[in-house]
Amino acid sequence: MAKFLDTTGISYHLEQLIKHTTQQLVLISPYLRINDRIRELLEDRDRLKQDVRVVYGKNELQPDEIEWLGRLRSVRLCFCKNLHAKCYLNDDEAIVTSMNLYEFSQVNNNEMGIHVTKAADPELYKDISDEVHRLVRISEEHQLSVAKVSSNEVPPNAEATRAQPSRGAKGHCIRCGKSIALNPAKPYCPDDYKEWAIYSKDTYKDRFCHRCGKEHPATMRKPLCPDCYAAKV
Repeated sequence: MAKFLDTTGISYHLEQLIKHTTQQLVLISPYLRINDRIRELLEDRDRLKQDVRVVYGKNELQPDEIEWLGRLRSVRLCFCKNLHAKCYLNDDEAIVTSMNLYEFSQVNNNEMGIHVTKAADPELYKDISDEVHRLVRISEEHQLSVAKVSSNEVPPNAEATRAQPSRGAKGHCIRCGKSIALNPAKPYCPDDYKEWAIYSKDTYKDRFCHRCGKEHPATMRKPLCPDCYAAKV
């Protein structure tokens, strides 16, 4: 049976929900500004290599927020357009609430929500879980950089910020495969860049990994295949 939560109850149960995650944790909140206590708990999940998804809906991330999230290997940040829902879910319990994952909300606002456990209410938990994972599926995953970011938005080519190639290294045009200088910020040859620039869609899928040249649905935003991205160019 679902349990009603006030502001204090939400904060308490959210901490417990994160702390007791065994496999996967999903945090859905339009606004992100994570307080120190929640950061500590997420860093612990990261050390345990648990799958953590943070879904947000407003491009208002602060540079220090991006830098911190970029250091967490097991935490994936996803952008969901028109997101207004606030929900926090692990393998065994869920919180549906008015509270954003935003430090001001956890201190000053009057919030309310419900706490649901899989054991006590399996059908309701499943309905919540199904919707949470639908939102994850329709969201766009961002790869964040550990380098400091000077704007409030996720960089247009996050891999370019993270991966700094050595001078003279060779890469490939992600559209035609031609050999070009390795630079994830400029993964097209001059001719193909002109074509790409007509629409400038940084999520348009082309054909080759910029680093190794293997077939891969590379984009301006993510020009490297998973193996090359993990290798840190």
